[in-house]
Amino acid sequence: MYSMIARLTGTVVDITPTHVVLDVSGVGYAVAVRSTAPFTHEQSVSLYTYLAVRETALDIYGFHTKDEQEIFELLLTLPKIGPKSAMHILAQADIALLKKAVVAEDPTYLSKMSGIGKKSAEKIVAGLKEKIDHISTETETTDAETDVIDALVALGYSQTDARAAVQQLPSDITDTTTRITKALKLLA
Repeated sequence: MYSMIARLTGTVVDITPTHVVLDVSGVGYAVAVRSTAPFTHEQSVSLYTYLAVRETALDIYGFHTKDEQEIFELLLTLPKIGPKSAMHILAQADIALLKKAVVAEDPTYLSKMSGIGKKSAEKIVAGLKEKIDHISTETETTDAETDVIDALVALGYSQTDARAAVQQLPSDITDTTTRITKALKLLA
C-alpha cells in the first residue's frame, strides 16, 4: 500500500544524525533514515518513503530499497511499534538479520541489539513469522561482502553503516582489501 508521498528524488542539502533534507524542485523534505552515513551533501538520491500522519506532525521515513520499506511497514503492524520504534529496529539490524531471526524463530539475534528486550524480540519474531515470507531477498549478502562488513565493524563502524557502504561498492572490485579501502573512503 502506498502512502501519499511514496518516493522522493532530490539533492541532499542537509544531514543530521537521524535525517537528511532533500531538495526536490525547491522544496526541502526532512526525511528520517536508518543511517546518514551513505549520504553526502549535494548528492542526488532517490528514496522510497512512508508518510506517518499524527495529530501534531507529518513525518517522512526514507529507505534505499523497497524491501526496507516493506519490512518497516510490516513492523508497524505489530502491537506497540510505531514509526520511530520501527526505524530504531531497522537502524540496529539489517533486513538479512531480521529475516534470519524470523526464519530461525530465534529472538536472540534481535535481543542483542540496544533498546530491544527479550520479550520485545520474541514478539517481533512471532509477529513477523507469517508476514515476512513474501518479502524479496535482494539484501542477502555474499561471503565476500560479509568479510568486508565484518572488517568495517571490527574497525568500529556500525553493522548498518558498514552494510550501506558495501552496497555502494562497484561489483567489478573483487579484491577484499580494495573493497575495504573503498568502503572506508565512503564512510569517511
